[in-house]
Amino acid sequence: MSVAAVAHYTLPDTPYNLWVRDELVDYLRLPNDGSKAEVIGGEIVVSPGPDYAHNDMVQDVVHSISAARIADPSFRWRCIHTMDLDLSEIQDGYIPDLAVLDRETAKEARKARLKDITPEQVALVLEITSPSTAGNDRMPTARRSTATKWNGYAQVGIPYYLLIDRAPRSGRSTLYSNPDRSSGAYMDALTWDFGETIRLPEPFGFDIPTDEWEPW
Repeated sequence: MSVAAVAHYTLPDTPYNLWVRDELVDYLRLPNDGSKAEVIGGEIVVSPGPDYAHNDMVQDVVHSISAARIADPSFRWRCIHTMDLDLSEIQDGYIPDLAVLDRETAKEARKARLKDITPEQVALVLEITSPSTAGNDRMPTARRSTATKWNGYAQVGIPYYLLIDRAPRSGRSTLYSNPDRSSGAYMDALTWDFGETIRLPEPFGFDIPTDEWEPW
């Protein structure tokens, strides 16, 4: 089973500064196999590329957004995947599986040819767990001493975090909302088991079928 590497390095600068300058991957000499380097809770986290099922579930969400756009020309949401998200406020750098932006923000980002996006541009982030990354995506447990993406997304005020947990004991999706920036926690949550349709509330108002989703 592949595992994420969490290690300590002697660096010429902070992990975050290297990440922002696109130097971290080169410094770590990662193989060209889909591996990605993020800074989570101040720690460098290197994760292997996801499997086919993971990527296919991302595409299911993308297709749901595309279907909503076709059904309603006024639908305001767009999405982008594997885009660097710069959390400068907490000196972290993530690469979410998907980020959802409103139409005008997406248009401006494309026109500006941005190489990364920032929290104020994002309405919703999506993460899908893999065996190697699940602990970094979920709400932290009492045994974890460092913050997770769940904390980071809340701390920078991203309004919604959709976590699709593929673990055999989970098999569910959770939409976290109402971030408390001071504590780095989401106050509200809605959950759907695999097989149930995810019905995202306003301001999104579209559905994501999960009939074919299975745990890893």
